[in-house]
Amino acid sequence: MSAQANRVMALSEWEDRWKEGKIGFHRTEVHKLLENNLDKVVCGRKEIRFFFPLCGKSVDMKWLADMGHTVVGVEISQKGIKQFFEEQDLAYNEEAVPAIPGAKLFKSADGKISIYQCDLFKFSSAVAGKFGGIWDRGGLVAINPCDREKYGSLLVSLMNNDCRYLVDTVEYNPEPYKGPPFYVSEEDLKNMFGAHCIIELVQAIDGFEERHKAWGLDSLTEKVHLLSPKAQ
Repeated sequence: MSAQANRVMALSEWEDRWKEGKIGFHRTEVHKLLENNLDKVVCGRKEIRFFFPLCGKSVDMKWLADMGHTVVGVEISQKGIKQFFEEQDLAYNEEAVPAIPGAKLFKSADGKISIYQCDLFKFSSAVAGKFGGIWDRGGLVAINPCDREKYGSLLVSLMNNDCRYLVDTVEYNPEPYKGPPFYVSEEDLKNMFGAHCIIELVQAIDGFEERHKAWGLDSLTEKVHLLSPKAQ
């Protein structure tokens, strides 16, 4: 973490990545770690409201909506949001968000999927309520390490009492590669969420891909943890 502590990416840099098509983080298939562990999030419940922080154009949103759940995402890139609806062949409406000046809401015609185009840190439960499920793949690992405390507080504030929060993280040697995705350790998760949530490691896999060699890495572990609110 120390090697990456001062790394800061501006929101405009993320928008530029979308404009230039530098989105190696996007997956065209439903994420296996979500598929493998969805039952631990759902826990037999129906019609869960899922939150996707920094959602991009994740196909996982459509997959969950097709199961009868509703999805709310937050994403800075309008290009990414529009590509999602177009690639999933979904009609959508666009409207302003009175609570967040300058923000836009893109909503599927059936109301199942809503994506807010705004700075994640301007989003709150006052805008869209609380959630019964969170799938965080590309959220925590993408935010600047200096913003983690703020991020943790926001995510906790969006959790219903029965919320199940599945978070995908990566571990690797942070010396040769400055991120993103940023290295997130078990200790980091405890510091961010330990006071409010029970944290359980549910799966770890070898996530190393050929493209990671260009980052100067020779190994990368992908982990998924399940967080649930402690009884207050």
